[in-house]
Amino acid sequence: QVQLVESGGGLVQGGGSLRLSCAASGLTSRSYAMGWSRQAPGKDREFVAAISWSGYTTLYGDSVKGRFTISRDNAKNMMYLQMNSLKPEDTAVYRCRAGSSISNLNDYWGRGTQVTVSS
Repeated sequence: QVQLVESGGGLVQGGGSLRLSCAASGLTSRSYAMGWSRQAPGKDREFVAAISWSGYTTLYGDSVKGRFTISRDNAKNMMYLQMNSLKPEDTAVYRCRAGSSISNLNDYWGRGTQVTVSS
């Protein structure tokens, strides 16, 4: 059974940093790309970042480019999102995703972790 479990969310002041983690279990039979999406109350879900199985290819949403960095450690079955220079508009529930390719991350989803950025 595949499980994605996020952690690391919380309350941070604007300009601060947070590091989200996603622990993956059960993804042993194939190589998965992984990524993050977020959704704020009353807003559509937004793509944040994605990373290929090898880690060589990464993609970022326009609103987070230059501030967020995605990475993964396949030996530990972990993925990370380092978020710097946080803004109040980054406030959202962040969900971990996994899929067959960096452009298709819809196979598995985590339940999410709340990130709140105060002004």
